[in-house]
Amino acid sequence: MVLGIAEALASSFFPTSYVVHIAVAILTILVLRAFSQGRKTDRERDLHARIILLTGGFTPLGLTILQNLAQRGAHIIALSTEPIDAPNVTILVSLLRTTTNNEQIFAEHCDLSSPSSIRSFCTKFLTGKEQRLDAIVFAHEHKHIGSPGFLSARSKEEDQKERDAGSLASFLISTLLLPALLVAPVERDIRIINIVNPFYAAAAGLPFSTTFSEATSKKGKSIFLREGQRSLRSIVFTRHLQRVLDALPTAQVPKTEEGSRAVPVVSPKVQKSNIVAVSVSPGIGRVDTISSLLNADLMSPTGSYLGLFIYFILQPFLRIFTKAPTSAIQSVLHVLFLPTPFKILSQTTVTSTGEKKGPETPLDASTLKMPEEVLLPGALYADCAAVKLQVKIPEDLKEKDREARIEAAEQKRKTAKKGKGKAKEGVALDEEVVDIADDGEYGGELAGRLVWEEYEGALKVWEKENPAKAEEPKKEEIHVTPEDGGGTSVY
Repeated sequence: MVLGIAEALASSFFPTSYVVHIAVAILTILVLRAFSQGRKTDRERDLHARIILLTGGFTPLGLTILQNLAQRGAHIIALSTEPIDAPNVTILVSLLRTTTNNEQIFAEHCDLSSPSSIRSFCTKFLTGKEQRLDAIVFAHEHKHIGSPGFLSARSKEEDQKERDAGSLASFLISTLLLPALLVAPVERDIRIINIVNPFYAAAAGLPFSTTFSEATSKKGKSIFLREGQRSLRSIVFTRHLQRVLDALPTAQVPKTEEGSRAVPVVSPKVQKSNIVAVSVSPGIGRVDTISSLLNADLMSPTGSYLGLFIYFILQPFLRIFTKAPTSAIQSVLHVLFLPTPFKILSQTTVTSTGEKKGPETPLDASTLKMPEEVLLPGALYADCAAVKLQVKIPEDLKEKDREARIEAAEQKRKTAKKGKGKAKEGVALDEEVVDIADDGEYGGELAGRLVWEEYEGALKVWEKENPAKAEEPKKEEIHVTPEDGGGTSVY
């Protein structure tokens, strides 16, 4: 009976003459969806005893990252803009601990829109007993900011301030926590991952702009171009951060085992620092990108019912052509799981000869059989692969930089000439300067230096506009332990 009804319905709505067409259409949709979801990482890594700091951990993408890291045993510190005893934070942390069977999930309060809150957290971390960090994952900048005027009551200036605050938060946390990373043992594999939005391509084809004020002042710029400039600026900063790390004295991996007479040495052409900074573009996500673009989140104070309706109507297309959070995080997991030359050497024990006596010999990374793919320091990753990106530097910026270098060299020459007498008395004239090589990637050293300097200037303005609030009378602090099922302070 049931089969008969089903056959009758099928023959009525799907005539046999269209079976081939229907099958081809279904196959096409499945292929398009598989292509849109992107590659999945083929790597895996045990993260037990690894401490990972995660920002934006309570966004859709951040929660998916949080779950995947917890399933692999990572010790996670998720920064929350809300107090750690807030119901949604405690419930989520308790749920993740239960479902992943990992009690090492903690929440810490840090308002990324407040420089004083960021400094407070970093100070607490740097003065605490446990200062180990194996990775910092900045996931708060991936969420799209800005909606068309008919879907949002916010102005473009307010959106731009939120963009700038997110970028400055990443810069401030990176620079404040960098001392703790630099004093870590050299065999420790440390990674800084900056997750950016996918619209960097919208700004890559235009002359590179580093200034925050310019992006705010030009009202005619589209939302995608503003988002692209924010993303591209973060990519250039991350690449320059790697240049700074590489310019520091080269760290060599110590002997892997007691009695080993081979000294592992990583070739500078492969990796110069045990700290690797990379950018990751997860792609266009259905929740973090499209939902935010349409302002469809009614939990937000500015949520739009019209945006939610459009988002609902577009679901069939969004399910095919945009990424789910589980697909979007694949590139993030890929850069966390990929091996580095330092990691390979630290796990390899090789002796120069079989004899008990003999000189120690260096073991170059180039002499080892490396995996097919290793993590590229400073690179941009998308769809589990490194992306080549051309950044155009305007000629006027190049000319200004050239003039500034000539002026600085002339000033240095005059200073050295005047101080010859003091030099004879044993007074050092030249200060030690870190020589940062210009590799030409992502705009080269010039673009990276300009972005870094612009961040420093904008940070001063940001802190001036958001002074630290007067301390409130101290209240009894609430520390929720793992047994209580909520977030907790681990310092």
